[in-house]
Amino acid sequence: LADIDREARVLIDSQYPSKFKHNLGHGIGLEVHEKPVIGPKSKEKLAEDTVFTVEPGIYIDGKAGVRIEDMVYAKNGRGRVLTKSPKKIEDIIIEL
Repeated sequence: LADIDREARVLIDSQYPSKFKHNLGHGIGLEVHEKPVIGPKSKEKLAEDTVFTVEPGIYIDGKAGVRIEDMVYAKNGRGRVLTKSPKKIEDIIIEL
């Protein structure tokens, strides 16, 4: 799972260096935050039929932050995205 986190960090750091400061995601079950932890220090393997979040976030101190969260279902070595969160920044900006 550390490799999934690493790929997200490479992509985000290419545009926003050092602005992604938390784990990429976690398992979903009876509790909201369950194992597995999807982060840079994770030693776990993703089990078949696991539902987990992918929620990268970018935080610019004193200015703004955004986190886009999706739920993913692991089946046959692949992930199927269960939610359809908007991915374009202009689709998620809220003017105050």
